[in-house]
Amino acid sequence: MKVLLFTLSYFVFPFIIILLFNRYKWAKTVGTVILAYAVGLIPALLGWTDFGTDEAAAATMGKVQTWIMNLAVPIAIPLMLFNCNFKLWTKSLPKTAAALGGGILAVLIAIISGFFLFRHAGIPDIANVAGMMTGIYTGGTMNFNALGVALHVEPSTITTVLTFEMLVTFPIIMFIVAGGYKLFRKLLPYRDESVTVDSDGGQDLEHGIEQYHGMLRWRTFLRSLVGLAISIGLLAIGAGLSLLLTGKLNELVIILTITTLSIAASFIKPIREIPKTFELGMFFILIFSIVVASQFDLWKINTSALATGGFLLFIVLVSSLLHLLFCRIFKVSGDLYGVGLVALLCSPPFVPPIVGAMGNKKVLISGIVIGLIGYAIGTYLGVALAWGLGFFI
Repeated sequence: MKVLLFTLSYFVFPFIIILLFNRYKWAKTVGTVILAYAVGLIPALLGWTDFGTDEAAAATMGKVQTWIMNLAVPIAIPLMLFNCNFKLWTKSLPKTAAALGGGILAVLIAIISGFFLFRHAGIPDIANVAGMMTGIYTGGTMNFNALGVALHVEPSTITTVLTFEMLVTFPIIMFIVAGGYKLFRKLLPYRDESVTVDSDGGQDLEHGIEQYHGMLRWRTFLRSLVGLAISIGLLAIGAGLSLLLTGKLNELVIILTITTLSIAASFIKPIREIPKTFELGMFFILIFSIVVASQFDLWKINTSALATGGFLLFIVLVSSLLHLLFCRIFKVSGDLYGVGLVALLCSPPFVPPIVGAMGNKKVLISGIVIGLIGYAIGTYLGVALAWGLGFFI
């Protein structure tokens, strides 16, 4: 019975989170993903997820969680990329490209230097952790989760890393929203230029990336199911290619295949204009987030976990300062730096709240574009870095 209740909760709570997100401003500020991890962490911290001596139930729960995690992310990736109009890349201002390139370069420098600084600190699977951090700091939780699956990282490690990641990055968001952007304006006192680009995918970007209103209207719901069917089809292609190339279901081959095919599909206008596919993909990400967080074990917060926290803190501080330096060199405005920083460190859904706090809509599209490109390349960068750093273990 306990296994059944937990399994049902994985699918019910995302609906509750979305309802809260639609209704309350504080939920929009916190974000759906952070709420999902909180939902998973609370029962884990209270010991409710402990099955005690019932080893059969614990084993069944573990299998259920593994199946959900292995399916949720590969289904979510295409759905979240279908609505992305990557033609925006060619229409953005050169300053946006400078903010994007400087941010990605800063993240890579910080992670590589941090790896060599912390590689003997006892962090488990540090090369893959570095790869995951590359993904999350160039595209967000979607890339982080995809890399965790593709690189076969233990769920406990994923949860530990993400827990400290939230502890490190959430104060940055609060700092910017509370007025930290004014400091950026003083350090980068350059002029913003207006960017007027149509999303071409039906997204009203000024009201946020996640727009769940109307998602369950009959016609909209049926059309979004078409997107879900295409996503499952791409997953089947990825699985088939994996079997053909490796003789087994290799998560890395599957993730890279569906990411590539999804980007290609986004250039097909009828697919790009399917409504609410991003939101449907986020629903699966929320499921994944709750499952992963529910596996958190407080007693595993040891010296290696604290070292992981130090590694993440180093990455965030060094990458932020280097990004600021690069933006200073290329005369990127303080507000564009702010949204670029948030888009890379936290993902595109966090951009509109920051823009709202700044009161500067001119940088909205630029922030979204930076985040979308990060979504597209984060998985590739993470895999490449994990492989490369693995030679130095």
